[in-house]
Amino acid sequence: MKEERILNEKIKLLEKELTILTEKVEKTGALKKEVEDLKSQIDGLKLFLVRAYPEFKSQFPEIMKKIFNK
Repeated sequence: MKEERILNEKIKLLEKELTILTEKVEKTGALKKEVEDLKSQIDGLKLFLVRAYPEFKSQFPEIMKKIFNK
């Protein structure tokens, strides 16, 4: 009887952990999708800037170096 109760408690804990992990995976998937959308938008903006301002293409790597060196 005691062993059965312990097993039931362990099963309930595992079910809760599985639920939490599932929620985290779903949240991570949503965040990944959002990051991919942002990346596409940034690529579009870069393309627009290169077409509107041709000098941007050569200046952009320097700008990124300055940003990441901070």
